[in-house]
Amino acid sequence: MKSSFDLAQYLPFLIPLAVVELGLMVAALIHIFTHKNYRFGNRVVWVVLSICVNIIGPVLYFVIGRSDNDRGENEEKDE
Repeated sequence: MKSSFDLAQYLPFLIPLAVVELGLMVAALIHIFTHKNYRFGNRVVWVVLSICVNIIGPVLYFVIGRSDNDRGENEEKDE
């Protein structure tokens, strides 16, 4: 008897989503642990958000959590 919910049909969507989610989380955690300054919150808040709030947590960190000093470092090195 075939169940009405077959997970195999959703795998082409779920696997790339899981890879993106894991990549964002790892990138955010690396950045959080290698930098001391944050625009909002502290290290513990951003680690918890990045791990627990799947895709949205790391995106929020990169959009509003990173300090302005981190953004300026790359621009100054290029010049």
